[in-house]
Amino acid sequence: MGFRAIDVHAHLSTKPWNVTFSKLNAAMEKYYGFKTKELTEKEMAEEFIEAGVKGILIGMDAESNLGTPRVPNDYVAKLAKDYPDAFIGSFVCVDPWKGEMAIQEIDHCIRNLGMIGVKFQGIAQAFFPSDRRFYPIYEKCLELKVPVQFHMGTTGLGAGMPGGMRSHLKYTQPIPYLDDLAADFPDLTIIGCHYAWPWQNEMIAVLLHKANVYNELSGWSPKYFTPEFKKEVNGRLQDKFMFGSDYPVLSHARLIADWEQSGFKPEVLEKVFYKNAQRILNLKV
Repeated sequence: MGFRAIDVHAHLSTKPWNVTFSKLNAAMEKYYGFKTKELTEKEMAEEFIEAGVKGILIGMDAESNLGTPRVPNDYVAKLAKDYPDAFIGSFVCVDPWKGEMAIQEIDHCIRNLGMIGVKFQGIAQAFFPSDRRFYPIYEKCLELKVPVQFHMGTTGLGAGMPGGMRSHLKYTQPIPYLDDLAADFPDLTIIGCHYAWPWQNEMIAVLLHKANVYNELSGWSPKYFTPEFKKEVNGRLQDKFMFGSDYPVLSHARLIADWEQSGFKPEVLEKVFYKNAQRILNLKV
């Protein structure tokens, strides 16, 4: 299949990812209605190629909060580089509580491994984006001129489990936390991950107010967007949104079909599927 989209938020379906999430998969499977699979690196790449999607891969490091082993960034970067027909880059994921070690890891991954941005998951990592203790990390990202991604809204992590497996949703509310960060770092490219439910209108407000904030919409079918959110994607904020899957929990085929059948203008679909990502992330397909 020919090229159809850039997936700016894809995880892994290989052994290192499943080892990290082995204790968490039951809740994720129930929440998303999927069954965990374990593929070889080649088999995983073939799924992206067959879908006509160029993926940006993201690992995970939440060792301080979850106590689970991290997915090594070196492995994620190598996987992306080994299969250039399937992947167009990779994002560093660091545990912000590791302090100077996190900063050194970002520097190594960007300078030596060629990774193109940094991803954080506030619920898994138990921190607020605007906590000033972590500002040295963002200063390093500014120095390296790379974008940062922050999970926004609810999560499948611990969903439906007693106490949500001690996971707190408060860390991923756009206002005030992402908004404060964007105000304090106006030259930093900031990407809110996902639809940000139940705070999707707060996400719209931040996108309207802060020129340095964008939104990728992985993990949600556009069929479930509210009418006012669809209006923004189709209208004045159409240059702010990017396509993502949250692979492997949602298939590219299903998501692309849902986008094409949800009433968006053809020129908007082009922007969401790949043109916005090319511009915002400086990508060449």
